[in-house]
Amino acid sequence: MSWDDLDQAASVGLSTAWWADRAPDRLAIISPHGDRSFAELDAQANRVARALRSGGLEAGDGIALLCPNRTEFAEVYFGALRTGVRLTPVNWHLRPDEVAYVVANSKAKALVADARFVDACAAALLEATNLVACWSVGGSLDGFRRYEEVISAFEGSLLENPELGDTMLYTSGTTGRPKGVRRAMTEPSQAVRGWKVLVAAFDFRRDAEDCALATGPLYHSGPLNLCLAIPVNNGIPTVLMERWDAEDMLRLMERHGVTHVFCVPTMFRRLLALPEDVRNRYQTSKLRFVIHGAAPCPVEDKRAMIDWWGPILTEIYAATEGMGSLVSSAEWLERPGTVGRVDPERVRVCDADFKPVPAGEVGTVFLQPVGGADFEYFGEKEKTRDAKRDGYFSVGDMGYVDDEGYLFLTGRSAEVVISGGTNIYPAEIDSVLIAHPAVADAAAVGVPDPEWGEVVKAVVVPVSEGVAGEVLAEQILEHCRRELPTFKVPRSVDFVDEIPRSDAGKILRRRLRDAYVDPAGSPPR
Repeated sequence: MSWDDLDQAASVGLSTAWWADRAPDRLAIISPHGDRSFAELDAQANRVARALRSGGLEAGDGIALLCPNRTEFAEVYFGALRTGVRLTPVNWHLRPDEVAYVVANSKAKALVADARFVDACAAALLEATNLVACWSVGGSLDGFRRYEEVISAFEGSLLENPELGDTMLYTSGTTGRPKGVRRAMTEPSQAVRGWKVLVAAFDFRRDAEDCALATGPLYHSGPLNLCLAIPVNNGIPTVLMERWDAEDMLRLMERHGVTHVFCVPTMFRRLLALPEDVRNRYQTSKLRFVIHGAAPCPVEDKRAMIDWWGPILTEIYAATEGMGSLVSSAEWLERPGTVGRVDPERVRVCDADFKPVPAGEVGTVFLQPVGGADFEYFGEKEKTRDAKRDGYFSVGDMGYVDDEGYLFLTGRSAEVVISGGTNIYPAEIDSVLIAHPAVADAAAVGVPDPEWGEVVKAVVVPVSEGVAGEVLAEQILEHCRRELPTFKVPRSVDFVDEIPRSDAGKILRRRLRDAYVDPAGSPPR
């Protein structure tokens, strides 16, 4: 077979079948929960596909996957994508009611879930009325059939009449509710072509001993695509980390001869914080491609990582909705801070009226969807309209393009906090804060943090000035811990006299945030 045949196989979701035929014994997945060769992974994917079809799912239907980085995640992912269904990996850090909302909102007809998420699964069963098939991974759950028992009843041979499915990942919503990013595909091969630029950048040696490491949770678009889909589709084994740890990452890199890895800036910070003897204890010389993104990377951290690992870092600027740019270490070292040279037809920096601004002038960054495929926020026509301008969209990034066409980001819209690579929208946190009886007004903002990039801070107007202090701050934080997922809970509380608002009553969050970004600034009083 030629390499073009691999693209043809991938266009109907059968890339693992292509590799199972060519290199059946090569490992595809390496995991604490079991390894899978390409032959074994493909057989399991075929069983999953047949089980889905037998369970009543058809092309276009939805399936939700609530599962950490386990072997079964890969099996369901590759099985679903050859049946034409819409797969939604669900963030298992969400509260049970939020998980239930995603499962229901995605109109999932099947739910595959790890047995440890008992409360979330119970909530999903109550809210998601479309469910016709529920399978549990790693144990038993009320109302679920055991995953391994379900799929073992089906043949692992090549699936008849495969049809390429897709993924619908959820990104945070400005009102606290996540939004499903649903892409339009005009033809099956479009999804394959959309990632050509990334595949080329990875420089895979498909017949050599390359190996990728999945560092982050696969429900995120970065780890899912860059650590699982692209490597395995190209015949490269992926090592799954169920929980990220800096030294464990180095240990796995040495043990498996890792050549490709995806990181977020917080990982760099923690790796650099390891004692020098620990950093030097592990052999990582096979590493030759590190891709990082999801959040801005401090210049000093990136320079230190290049000094340590060499000029092998490639930064990706993208969103769940679309692709922005790539920048190599060599380009970045010449222009520290850039996220890459951009095609002016695909990336625009505009003013409030969507008019392009001159080189060097800061504006809002607008991108085109991946591969030119349009998207919608599933079932959210108004939010879809609000996010788009003439075929472009923005996630609130601010930046400028220099005279040579290199993009530099200067900040984010104050309406979003990026903490450790995770987008957090503050409106939901505002509502929780204001619900506390001792709070008269409040706003959540993202403030700089050396480890996480940003963390959430609660800025609060107390009902009575005399009660402001450490005791009330801890009571407010404890209230938030009861009402919010851990990653959305503010790290600290500041008390102020008033929250700045527009004449229409809208929180002027940027003014609040600027007081913390400016070293000379202080909270408004």
